[in-house]
Amino acid sequence: MTELAHVKGRTDVPLIEETIGAFFDSQAARHAETPALIARHQDIRLTWAELREKVDALACGLLRLGLERGDRVGIWAPNCAEWVFTQFATAKAGLILVNINPAYRRSEIEYALNKVGCRALITARHFKSSDYVAMLNDLAPELAEGAPKLAAARLPSLEFPISLGAETAPGFLRFDDLLAPPTAEERDALQALGATLENTDAINIQFTSGTTGAPKGATLTHRNILNNGFFVAEAIALAPGDRLCIPVPLYHCFGMVMGNLGCLTHGATMVYPSDAFEPGAVLAAVAEERCVGLYGVPTMFIAVLDHPDRTALDLSSLRTGIMAGSPCPIEVMKKVIGELGMEDVTIAYGMTETSPVSFQSSMDDPIERRVSTVGRVQPHCEVKIVDWNGDTVPRGQTGELCTRGYSVMKGYWDDEKRTREAIDADGFMHTGDLAVIDAEGYGNIVGRSKDMVIRGGENIYPREVEEFLYTHPKIRDVQVIGVPDEKYGEELCACIITSDLSLTAEEVRDFCRGQIAHYKVPRYVEFVEEFPMTVTGKIQKFILRSEVSETLGLQGEKTA
Repeated sequence: MTELAHVKGRTDVPLIEETIGAFFDSQAARHAETPALIARHQDIRLTWAELREKVDALACGLLRLGLERGDRVGIWAPNCAEWVFTQFATAKAGLILVNINPAYRRSEIEYALNKVGCRALITARHFKSSDYVAMLNDLAPELAEGAPKLAAARLPSLEFPISLGAETAPGFLRFDDLLAPPTAEERDALQALGATLENTDAINIQFTSGTTGAPKGATLTHRNILNNGFFVAEAIALAPGDRLCIPVPLYHCFGMVMGNLGCLTHGATMVYPSDAFEPGAVLAAVAEERCVGLYGVPTMFIAVLDHPDRTALDLSSLRTGIMAGSPCPIEVMKKVIGELGMEDVTIAYGMTETSPVSFQSSMDDPIERRVSTVGRVQPHCEVKIVDWNGDTVPRGQTGELCTRGYSVMKGYWDDEKRTREAIDADGFMHTGDLAVIDAEGYGNIVGRSKDMVIRGGENIYPREVEEFLYTHPKIRDVQVIGVPDEKYGEELCACIITSDLSLTAEEVRDFCRGQIAHYKVPRYVEFVEEFPMTVTGKIQKFILRSEVSETLGLQGEKTA
């Protein structure tokens, strides 16, 4: 009988059934003197006991404003210590943390705040080319009135804009003022409130990328993200006192769940090298803090491997970490193991709507499996691969990956229609990713269903061609896309970042001929200096398709 691609994760380790706040308190007591947070760019170092004092003070400060259980509190800032304070303080106070992309501009922040009805917004004053205060003043000129509560026509829900830093701005509260020592009565009230919270309460809203239509607010619970952080850290054998380098954005699950909550559940130390990814700062943090683990998306690891400081610094403390966020090239994984010494590195796969991880490789997996698959299904998760009719396919066949279990979100905030489209009647989240599960239960992500190229009736999965091109010694990074073609419908284009400017398009095609099927040989080869990316390092293929189609003078480019 043919075995179907329907797999359940192990259940021998029970789920955590506490709220984040309750679990945080017990861990802070258990590991009181262990370093909890090192924000190198801010020169902040806190033990778990010291972090708890900051968190409790902020939680009481937010409640002092009049915020109530279930209210939404946005945070619009790059990686910083205050981000962590806010993450745990909102959880303890029963407030819903709304993660806002630091790259958002005026129309996007307006949409996000209004979509979920944020009563408070904690914001940096500026970051890179973004002046957050100026953007908010444009949206809410009422800020100039300096009223105790904001009442803005375009941001009707927002009452408490709160700015980070020592400076003041008209209409804004100062974050540092909310850290004033709480009274004994305020501490007692916080504890009493915590006892009423349920681990199935919504605690976090994260906006999905929104490559088509407006971004959706994936709504996650204590149970969703605390358990996911735990099992992710279990897979890399994180231990109390271990230091984990976290250069990935905190506004994304990779940073705040896999990083922060993974460290919380294991009594480890969160190390932030800088406010945004910078490969030199990452290398310095690993070397000087003796980090055992490093997180990143493939583009980050490529930048770290190429940095001139890599060979000059002592990185011998590194043993593990996670590469995730987008498909992980096999050749890059091999270099991470061989050149960074991360022998226990794992690959994780998931999506915001599943908290995020549903597959992860194990340190015990053979190297061949760890560099060529996304591992096996995570504990307490269930996955299946289905065809276009929704029927489960046999193992070894390609179809859409669907996930069910504790990690699946409550739904999209205030969007029942799109929630029903994503989560079926049986509770399976339809990911939109094309995947294969083999006979031993290992998964492989072939690509996004919308990224599949159909050339003259042949289905081509770009990742397969990308993996082959990564083996060329002059190719540093590559993305394969489909562009319009009158004869075949679509043709392949390889967009290449080269490490050797002598590389030519014909050399690339010659490299492919005889090695891969003729219809997979890219008709077009474009050399680029960088790819359009999100703040989390995900490459935006829909933008790349549009740009390349325009450059090549091709019409009717494929939409996202």
